[in-house]
Order: sequence, then structure tokens, then C-alpha cells
Amino acid sequence: MPDRFIEVSLDKRGVSCTAKLLDDRAPVTCAAVWDALPLGGDVYHAKYARNEIYALVPPFAPEEPPLENPTITPIPGDLCYFTFTETQLATASYGYETEAAHQGRKTVVDLALFYERNNLLINGDAGWVPGIVWGTVVDGLDRMADACQDLWRAGAIGETLNYRRA
Repeated sequence: MPDRFIEVSLDKRGVSCTAKLLDDRAPVTCAAVWDALPLGGDVYHAKYARNEIYALVPPFAPEEPPLENPTITPIPGDLCYFTFTETQLATASYGYETEAAHQGRKTVVDLALFYERNNLLINGDAGWVPGIVWGTVVDGLDRMADACQDLWRAGAIGETLNYRRA
């Protein structure tokens, strides 16, 4: 199979990067994401995992992917896929407003981009939170990391994180 690429963007900030799908390491997840593109939504910056931005989207795979190519220590440029139940993301301590688009969904998919080092996927309420690494940024991570730092400092309201075929 030839390499497949996607664009990951913060549209309001006008910043994007290019990522390569890791079809050889996470074939089920890559196929599900690719078939569902474009995907995206309101962007959030992680509180606990550190250098992560993500969008919460409705489930799109015919069946949730298995935990292929898992990690709890993502590196800069990793794209990760997480699945959560509605109750896992329902507490106010996570910072989601009651009107957040994912509220009330039985299953929530989290599509994340890690932009810097020293990440650890642990949740104080639940313990380890392994993610599926399904892509890696191959161009533009420096620009995206700057925009992510701005998102952390200036705020995420009104910004979207989007994934499209490149």
C-alpha cells in the first residue's frame, strides 16, 4: 500500500501540519480514520497528559479499533486515538462545559496530536490511559507546536482541530 498522508489543522490560527498514517502498525485504526475523513471539532488542550491537543468526535468506525500500536508515552508528532464512555468525560474537573458537543454521547472518540516531549498518559481518576498511535507528523510540527503553545496560553475558545486527507 502506498503511503497515505493527512493534514492536521488549527483553522482559526491558520496553521497546519502533514502527518503520515502508520498503516503498517495500526492498520485497523488507520483504515477507520481514513474512511471517515474529514473529522474534527472544538479543540481542547490537555490538562494531565501535558503537550496534547485534541478534538472529541462521534464514533465513526463500524467497530471500535483494537488497542494496536499502543502507548502511554507519546512523542512529539504522534497522532493518537482514544475511546471513552460518556461517563469518563462527564465530570466538571475535566473542564468540559455542559453544552460541549460530546455530552450525552454513549461513546466519545478523542483524536489527539502530541506536539512536545515528556507526555505521560495517566489519569488521576482512572490510572493509565493507553492510546493508539496511528499517525506521525512529517512536516510542520514546529509551526503547529508554536500554535499549540499559543492555544495553551491564549485559550481554545472558537478554535477547531481538523483532520483532512492531504
